[in-house]
Amino acid sequence: MDRLRAAGVAIGVVSNQSGVARGLLTPDDVERVNRRVAELVGPVGTWRWCPHGPADGCGCRKPRAGLIHQAALDLGVRADRCVVVGDIGSDMGAARAAGAAGILVPTEVTQVEEIDAAPRVAADLGEAVTMILRGRMSGGSVRQRPAPAGALVPGATR
Repeated sequence: MDRLRAAGVAIGVVSNQSGVARGLLTPDDVERVNRRVAELVGPVGTWRWCPHGPADGCGCRKPRAGLIHQAALDLGVRADRCVVVGDIGSDMGAARAAGAAGILVPTEVTQVEEIDAAPRVAADLGEAVTMILRGRMSGGSVRQRPAPAGALVPGATR
């Protein structure tokens, strides 16, 4: 995140928080976690999260584009100038739906099919940041463009 900030890339966090819809978390719980994450990783330009469950049919929940569009607006950039870095298929689906680029960073929860379907895959967040800063976003909707104006990172809780 420090490397992105140093390069002038606006940073936002977008996250599904279905635990709110299921009564497992309160909005205050989510905000408290977001504040703690910001203490650990440094300033973030915007936090956008969806409190709805998968069956609610909202436009903000990933893989829909709502969170990406809201965060891009907050950051003052177009969604098609953003890169969504995430660890599951719905993150890549949201990027695609918003016209943004996507980079999948697999974790223990990432399914093989999601890796196979991803437009780009990085071994870890450091590699994803390097890809963003070098503008090496081959494939998908972004090709040989300068570094993107914004990077959106899904939240740490679901």
